[in-house]
Amino acid sequence: MSVPKSRLLDLMKLQTTLFSTTYNPFRHRTGSRILRQRLRGPSTSSYYPPRLATIKDLKKTFSHFPEELETWDDFEEDRLERVANAKMRGKGAPKKKRSREDSKKRGRKRPAVSSEVAKAKETTWGAGR
Repeated sequence: MSVPKSRLLDLMKLQTTLFSTTYNPFRHRTGSRILRQRLRGPSTSSYYPPRLATIKDLKKTFSHFPEELETWDDFEEDRLERVANAKMRGKGAPKKKRSREDSKKRGRKRPAVSSEVAKAKETTWGAGR
């Protein structure tokens, strides 16, 4: 003798209220197991040592002084040199679009088709239509 399904579902509802779990009669994957786990962010961030100040941070900190600080950032200079070399070879990043009109002006222009070629296409393709 088997138990009716409605009675089993009622029992499942009662269990969820007693044990403070979610009612999921169709057993869909909800991700609640993942959400119940402890957050990993704080332990991961405390594992790595704190970041040291960089040249860029020092420049930002002392930017309010009236005289310009003389600083030299080797990594930034190397990066700028690589970018300049890539641009010279045509491998740099494309120019940013400023407005809709600029993109229309700089867009590809279609090559002009002579009237003879247009007529030839019309006769060959137009016959089948």
